Amino acid sequence: MRKFLIYTFLAISSIIMIYPLLWLFGASMKSNSEIFTSIWFIPEKIDFSAYINAWKSAGGYTILHFLKNTLFIIIPKTLFAVISSSVTAYGFARFDFPFRKTAFALLFAVMLMPQIATMLPTYIMWREIGVLDTYIPLTLPSLFACEGVFVFILIQFFGGIPKELDEAAAIDGCGALKTLFYIHAPCIRPAIISIAVFTFLWTMNDFMTPLIYISSVEKYPLSLALRMSMDSTGQGYEQNKIIAMSILGLIPSISIFGLSESFILRIFLISRLTPSRA
Repeated sequence: MRKFLIYTFLAISSIIMIYPLLWLFGASMKSNSEIFTSIWFIPEKIDFSAYINAWKSAGGYTILHFLKNTLFIIIPKTLFAVISSSVTAYGFARFDFPFRKTAFALLFAVMLMPQIATMLPTYIMWREIGVLDTYIPLTLPSLFACEGVFVFILIQFFGGIPKELDEAAAIDGCGALKTLFYIHAPCIRPAIISIAVFTFLWTMNDFMTPLIYISSVEKYPLSLALRMSMDSTGQGYEQNKIIAMSILGLIPSISIFGLSESFILRIFLISRLTPSRA
């Protein structure tokens, strides 16, 4: 009886959580009037015209163009975030340098600082450098380990690796970087993949940052293209088209998350079992 109640509760919870996504998919094949009059996700008449209109998008570009722009941001940002966070966390976890604790405290303080507090000075800096309306303000900060939470997570993983491996690598002639990339990186692969996935998902869903720095329609990522399509004609907008664009934009994120789900679960399990090293 107890198992039955648990399974029933889990089944109901799963339905509640997945129903909005099912409704979103069904609404993309409904007419605008039906979207606002029916809570049931199955449409009265299946119509794929919204996906055809969504593919055409707005501004004279297809949705594939905006997805390509999004990848131009995501790929370098993900690579920069993984490399810089790994190197920074390795330094905190394995080396005892002057003001190490102070630097870690500053890193932790940056984690707690709201992004809105640094938005204005950051915008002024990029404006003075002259790189507005480019992807540089969106990607270059990741090269300097700006996501403190990633560094914090990786420190826990590096702390769980026996130092005897470092000593064995040093005897074989490996320097610090070789030890990091050839010895430690394979050991913390779940954490590295998880960081890459989180960076991908957060960048894919980011709306405010591109809105501030990107002004040319041809350089818009998908998040800005969705907003532009909402009122591109000046006569309101088609809800089913926007929903269809959202679903097409969800495909890369869902695919990446599904492929890396086991690594993401592993990172939380290991993080809870590994003591903090800082």
